[in-house]
Amino acid sequence: MTSTAPQTIEGRDAGQPPPDRLRRLRRFGYAAPPVTGLRDRLVPPYTRPTPAFWQVFGVRRGDGDVLAAIAAWAGPLLVALVAGVLRFWNLGKPHAVIFDETYYAKDAWALINQGYEGSWPKDVDKTILRDGSAVMPPVDPGYVVHPPVGKWVIGIGEKLFDFTPFGWRFMVAVLGTLSVLMLCRIGRRLFRSTFLGCLAGLLLAVDGLHFVMSRTALLDLVLMFFVLAAFGALLLDRDRTRKRMADALPVDDEGVLRPDARIAESLRMGWRPWRLAAGVLLGLAAGTKWNGLFVMAAFCVMSVLWDVGMRRTAGAVRPYAAVLRRDLVPAFVSTVPVALVTYLVTWTGWIVTDKGYHRQWASTGPGRDSAWGWLFPDWLRSLWHYEAQVLDFHVGLTDGHTYESNPWSWLVMGRPVSYYYEDVQPGKGGCPAGTVDKCASEVLALGTPLLWWAGCFALAYVAWRWLFRRDWRAGAILCAFLAGWAPWLHYQERTIFVFYAVVFVPFLCLAVAMMIGAILGPPGSDERRRAVGAIGAGVLVLLIVWNFIYFHPIYTGAPIPLDDWRNRMWLDTWV
Repeated sequence: MTSTAPQTIEGRDAGQPPPDRLRRLRRFGYAAPPVTGLRDRLVPPYTRPTPAFWQVFGVRRGDGDVLAAIAAWAGPLLVALVAGVLRFWNLGKPHAVIFDETYYAKDAWALINQGYEGSWPKDVDKTILRDGSAVMPPVDPGYVVHPPVGKWVIGIGEKLFDFTPFGWRFMVAVLGTLSVLMLCRIGRRLFRSTFLGCLAGLLLAVDGLHFVMSRTALLDLVLMFFVLAAFGALLLDRDRTRKRMADALPVDDEGVLRPDARIAESLRMGWRPWRLAAGVLLGLAAGTKWNGLFVMAAFCVMSVLWDVGMRRTAGAVRPYAAVLRRDLVPAFVSTVPVALVTYLVTWTGWIVTDKGYHRQWASTGPGRDSAWGWLFPDWLRSLWHYEAQVLDFHVGLTDGHTYESNPWSWLVMGRPVSYYYEDVQPGKGGCPAGTVDKCASEVLALGTPLLWWAGCFALAYVAWRWLFRRDWRAGAILCAFLAGWAPWLHYQERTIFVFYAVVFVPFLCLAVAMMIGAILGPPGSDERRRAVGAIGAGVLVLLIVWNFIYFHPIYTGAPIPLDDWRNRMWLDTWV
């Protein structure tokens, strides 16, 4: 039996003419969402292969459902396994301190041994490479300009595998591998498709920038991990609260879920552990690098807007007012103060010691005569002073650098960063003896070009999808991407590098996966449309994988003949 009550689209009765605003938007491709049941709109079901799909493989429908449930975890784990093998293979090569490892590997060793960063002599790198276990961190404090979380993470690997290239890269490789697993699961939840989720993870696994950053002891991959984990936590919170709202709405005599303005506007969401977890993760992100604060602001706004959409879908007449009364204060308390407390806790090593840089500024230094001494503890005033100096450093960092780049060029990989380069003579260091000239060994922080260039189109697609189809998934991807990229546009004069972009690489991969989903065809497409879409999508994915394999030698420092190296320098700005 079907319901006779009118269904609604965009808050109006079905069958009524759309308002003039929507009619104008249709010229740009706007289409109202399809009419679906209220429960499915609040908590969309996951897509499952059709019985016809399982018949091709001779699998019964019941067994197919079991296989689909297993694939929800088996698929992501398999993709993560591939990513892990790629990242851990020869992780200790090159046996060198590459690029900014000279700062973070040594700071991590000092933190893990004495709780604060030391002032290292300039010529200590060669000694470390000979026998890192014999190198003790300096007692004198060192001035550092980034919070300690990322260095604590790097230090765990050094504690496990000693002060060696493998040791200081180990935990970064672990987080790089886990981020692929997380993205598979996040993509699955976002798109309600195991296939598209695994595809997004696969794209991340074969992105050159993410790959190189997963094998280098820098902070940005650690930041990316916490940002992605926070996004996943908020996504889980969204599903959990929408399910609670669906369970609270009334069901009519025919078993159909109905909107209810009173419930939609008054229901309290109660305990939201995943939002609290997001607050902790965002605090850890800011405790790695300060640009995590921009992400926190964007994610908080996004999460509140998700609550507005939930209450509107459930029947709220004034959803913004309802969120203001019921959700805004709990949302703020469970994210911003939690993130702030988490950030302070990450400074514990500096706080409990008495030798960290500026640690005694408020007690025995220039700050002891401050008028605020009676109100705040000395350690907090010292930390505040230290952070103020760090802020001045970051704002005033305008010194030129060979590999600096403008954020406008990041998406097209205009200027990658060379972390390591060495000329290798024939017959030595892995260079074939018959090489005519010499070999080049380079580690280049370069995103897989075809993936990033496809990502430019994918971002345009998700922007269109959000603006004219009101697809919240596209809006979430766009929000996360802009949170990682747009703030850098404000610092045009600052010295910045393309590897900062690793923070938004997972969301670029989600955008490409969403675009590929559209290429495959919408639900209900005929066989010809599906076949054409599958061929186009398959060719694109295979080209991206091939592109990663082609550039793999210059991601890992493998010696290759100089002519082969030149062939991989597709743009003059890559040299």
